Amino acid sequence: MDVFRAIYSSEPFGYDSAILDGILMEARRANLRDGITGALICRADIYLQWLEGPELEVRKTLERFVRDDRHLEVKVHVAEHVPERTFGEWAMLHDPAATWIWTQSEITSGALKRTTPEEITEFFLRLRRTGAADGK
Repeated sequence: MDVFRAIYSSEPFGYDSAILDGILMEARRANLRDGITGALICRADIYLQWLEGPELEVRKTLERFVRDDRHLEVKVHVAEHVPERTFGEWAMLHDPAATWIWTQSEITSGALKRTTPEEITEFFLRLRRTGAADGK
């Protein structure tokens, strides 16, 4: 089965727990409807999300993020076809902190711009291996 994978980052605008809860609820509902699975790493300074599923649906989801005023500076780091899903059992796996990726000062100093697609992919594979909480 051909699966399309996209990983994007954005800067949250107006980040708080209520906004995050709303985003997660919307994402899980839309992803179930559209056949998309994935994972979200989020903090007050960064959203980093892995989406996988039918290419058209993943691309439409990315377009929604670009138009969503809760996301600033949306950047796609990975967009590729893969043979299978990595997060197939999660409508949206959520890591509420992911403090191990970068510090806020590293984000501010441009760590995201210097990171390779392979490194970003590895963040999510690490999240997958640790079996992060709050998944379904």
